[in-house]
Amino acid sequence: MKASGRAIRDSSGHLSPFQFSRRDNLENCGPKMIMTYSAKYYDGTTTYGGYLVIMVSNEHLVIKILDNLPLDGGAPLLCDGITVYNPLTYYGLDKAEMHLEMVGLCGLGHMAIKFAKAMMSLKFAMGIMNGIIGTISIMHTLLPLISFLKTHGKLVMAGAPEKLLELLTFPLLMGQNIMGRSCVGGVKEMKEMIDFASKHNKITDIELIPMDYVNTAMQHLLKIDFK
Repeated sequence: MKASGRAIRDSSGHLSPFQFSRRDNLENCGPKMIMTYSAKYYDGTTTYGGYLVIMVSNEHLVIKILDNLPLDGGAPLLCDGITVYNPLTYYGLDKAEMHLEMVGLCGLGHMAIKFAKAMMSLKFAMGIMNGIIGTISIMHTLLPLISFLKTHGKLVMAGAPEKLLELLTFPLLMGQNIMGRSCVGGVKEMKEMIDFASKHNKITDIELIPMDYVNTAMQHLLKIDFK
């Protein structure tokens, strides 16, 4: 697949009405962020996903997929890849001597393990974890996870359960632990993530299906019947 197109500089701001601050590199975390799905665009219309043939974008927000990354396994890195890469680097959990645990091994979790294995060692034992990244999006208990953290350990939530999660603060106080959250990174982190994935040959595990199989595939997802 070859890419072709035209770059247009829009100094008027009409094509892109938002002003992005590059100082903190958190374009995707600002108050004017528009989610890809089920959000409201600036004209009031609802967003239904990023499926398109052509688009107009601010040049600062365009990410290059490097040549050695296949498009089918490389494109999802802009979702699952950055969602787990950002907390690894932001919370300082990317050091070789770190011990890290992943909770949830589906889309986000499997990429977190791939990145973490290229950064550090993965171990599993009580009270030795520098960090835990939670990618579960259903109700679950947080208290057992804290017992795996060492002093100053960090529990970072990257999953998004629909209901409130209960957590007693006393265990956090006793270990001087930190609980954080992470959604996605900014453009700077996305470019770093793509470079890291390219260098270590890390891509998303996918199942490529024809378009007429989509509805069947969705039924498999609902039944948790997938590879």
